Amino acid sequence: MQQTATEIEELSLAERAYRAIRDRLVMLEIRPGAPINEEQLGQLLGVGRTPVREALKRLQYERLITTYPRRGTFATEVNITDLAHISEVRQELEPLAAAQAARRATATDRANLTALRGELDTAGGPGRNSTELMHLDLQVHRAIYTATHNPYLEDTLVRHDNLATRIWCLFVDRLSDMAGHVEEHGPLIEAIVAGDPEKAARLARSHVEGFEQAIREAI
Repeated sequence: MQQTATEIEELSLAERAYRAIRDRLVMLEIRPGAPINEEQLGQLLGVGRTPVREALKRLQYERLITTYPRRGTFATEVNITDLAHISEVRQELEPLAAAQAARRATATDRANLTALRGELDTAGGPGRNSTELMHLDLQVHRAIYTATHNPYLEDTLVRHDNLATRIWCLFVDRLSDMAGHVEEHGPLIEAIVAGDPEKAARLARSHVEGFEQAIREAI
């Protein structure tokens, strides 16, 4: 059955609401444990309650919010014990994604990655705060996942990278070389753009292992 114009608009609004709320949760702009108010979010984003509810259904599946009977909906807590589980998944799938991106990236993908590579050159420069660096890190990871042209792999890795980023945000003030961690993506992007899957996979694994080690040292 064909969708009506209203249904299509609702889907578009739900997607917009989902991405906006997701990134607020990932960046801890909505703090762990904070209550989720549908009406307030709708007003903030300029959408009705239906798109917000649709967005929240997805976010609950992605472990970014949780609902308790008779209590309400809350941003999930950031549990450091989850780090090992998240890293276990990422250590296997990040190298796979990097290798597949090196094999499958289109000209558009390579152009996007090259543009992000240029931004990495200024990651450690003056005026770059931790929030900007975190957003750049997310952009790089998501661009690599998109370049795999495997929607199942992309979806899985976006969800796990989001959870890893929440942990990173929690300890960002204790990390000694955040800019250096973000700049590590430079050689990885170069390997993908050059079409070198083996090197890309190796660098991706090293990056994930380095992330886990940095967090553990910061605890």
